[in-house]
Amino acid sequence: MIPIETISVFFAASVALALAPGPDNIFVLTQSALSGRAAGLVVTLGLCTGLIVHTLAVAFGVAVIFQTSAMAFNALKLIGAAYLLYLAWQAFKARPSDMTLGANGKLTRRKLYLRGVVMNVTNPKVAIFFLAFLPQFADPTRGSVALQMVAFGAIFMLAAFVVFGAVSWASGFLSEWLRHSERAQVIMNRVAGTVFVGLVARLVVTQR
Repeated sequence: MIPIETISVFFAASVALALAPGPDNIFVLTQSALSGRAAGLVVTLGLCTGLIVHTLAVAFGVAVIFQTSAMAFNALKLIGAAYLLYLAWQAFKARPSDMTLGANGKLTRRKLYLRGVVMNVTNPKVAIFFLAFLPQFADPTRGSVALQMVAFGAIFMLAAFVVFGAVSWASGFLSEWLRHSERAQVIMNRVAGTVFVGLVARLVVTQR
């Protein structure tokens, strides 16, 4: 059994790491502002679902491939960059009427959820980060290391959900203003598109 002291330290570290500015925070912020708090929470659920993939990858050693294979790392990085470019293109071409969630069927909760999943799973830095971070808290003398990794991954997901959920709730106030101003909607869509392009640039220059 993992000591409560270790869990407490790990949770605090996870919250601090989730609060650090990064692609996931920005993604939740922009989507919440564009489509409202509920949309932000759906994206947050998608991001946390992606963390399940990284947790299992680390627990069963798959993530080692991305640490030792430049080809695998670059392939996943290019997939993530391509998806972000697709989101940027959608944001730049969006009309003000596209802002309302469910109004025209273009921003369903399912699509927002899948955006969150893909955004997280295709970020190779998350896989490498989990590979470097989770093992630091595991103790082989306390049982299966793989199960401990899964437990720590679940705790990290909880911390991420709390932080990203707070971000989506706070940024949701922006959506109330955006829904009443077409000019503001256009500006925000341009900002969102620019943010996505910036994330692509950051991802492309990321090294293992």
